[in-house]
Amino acid sequence: MIKKIPRKHQPKGFEILHEDLDLIVGNKAPGILSVAAKWESENTVHHALNQYVRKGNSRSRKCVYVVHRLDQGTSGVLIFAKSEHAQEFLKENWKSTVKYYYAIVHGITEKKSGKISSYLTEDENYLIHSDQNPNQGKLAETEYTVLKEANKFSLLKIKLLTGRKNQIRVHLADLGHPVVGDPKYGKNQAAYKDLRLHSSSIEFTHPFSKARLSFTAPVPGYFKNLIDFQY
Repeated sequence: MIKKIPRKHQPKGFEILHEDLDLIVGNKAPGILSVAAKWESENTVHHALNQYVRKGNSRSRKCVYVVHRLDQGTSGVLIFAKSEHAQEFLKENWKSTVKYYYAIVHGITEKKSGKISSYLTEDENYLIHSDQNPNQGKLAETEYTVLKEANKFSLLKIKLLTGRKNQIRVHLADLGHPVVGDPKYGKNQAAYKDLRLHSSSIEFTHPFSKARLSFTAPVPGYFKNLIDFQY
């Protein structure tokens, strides 16, 4: 493992939690894109990490490789590979990766735990739609458990069983309890500018050592401002 990086050398919007010869694991800040989008190519974690591994050498061709993504408003644990081989291994073994999230949603859920399953498709406006027809998209499955209820909000722990775009946000909106601060699938968002969705932990098999590794990322302060909990 590479020694801890001083804060001043950390990539913008991404606190490195672990780095070795094969991968980088970090805590993504809310508001920054994981990878380039049509409207933004440079203010992304991917771009910041490419600059980081090149260490100021403009001629360097070093780069990092995308393994998975988090939505722009979502904070938390994110992995990048440092070689195509590592990227391929992590993607091929993604089903064995265990991913947990925290979400604060509007309302008090009727069921305190459960699994949400549907088929997701994306329209031309990048909006994800949920359907029970298997011919209408890709299967998405999300498990949830209510941890605490307070002030017409519920704190959920989410286990992500599949990794579709906007999956958690769409599924919780399907449940009738959209994520607080979600401008895309939520409601009454004017009072909540921050999305209360956080990738809290990830466990995966290392591409070289084959050891099981686990990392957690602390939740942003605005979670505790809404529901006080030992996250």
